[in-house]
Amino acid sequence: MNLKNHIRSIPDYPKKGILFRDITTLIKNEEAFAETINQIIERSKKFKFNKIAAIESRGFVFASAVSYVLKKPFIMLRKKNKLPAEVHSIDFELEYGTATIEVHKDSIEKDDNVLVIDDLIATGGTAEAAAKLIEISHGKVACFIFVINLFDLNGSDNLLKKGYKVENLIEFPGH
Repeated sequence: MNLKNHIRSIPDYPKKGILFRDITTLIKNEEAFAETINQIIERSKKFKFNKIAAIESRGFVFASAVSYVLKKPFIMLRKKNKLPAEVHSIDFELEYGTATIEVHKDSIEKDDNVLVIDDLIATGGTAEAAAKLIEISHGKVACFIFVINLFDLNGSDNLLKKGYKVENLIEFPGH
């Protein structure tokens, strides 16, 4: 199955000049969604990990299903002030400002190997912040798996240059 055929492209969203890659058309199709989860699981077999993390919020859709199938703990990397217990926080730069992601301090233990799943990688700023969050929690990033790579924005390449392992299911140019 060609998963690219299930991604809707929306011009000028969320602002003029952006071609938004919409996963809602992929996840509303049960066969395409199942195939996506199966491909993530297949690619994850190359790596040793004991926990799965996802970046808020679309990453949760894929990671929770993978976590369920593989029977691995699921960790939510959330936006600031969304987690009720003590957290580690990382501030990072976005193309249009700054943001913060957090994780509960008791979610990742020393030497945990964490598989990070997200729907899309563009420039890689959020993914790099997720890696730092896992590392300050004394864990290690086993690999990143993205459903979509916007290849000409170099996010995957930037992560690879920093020594992280990266898998992408499908690729599109970024705008």
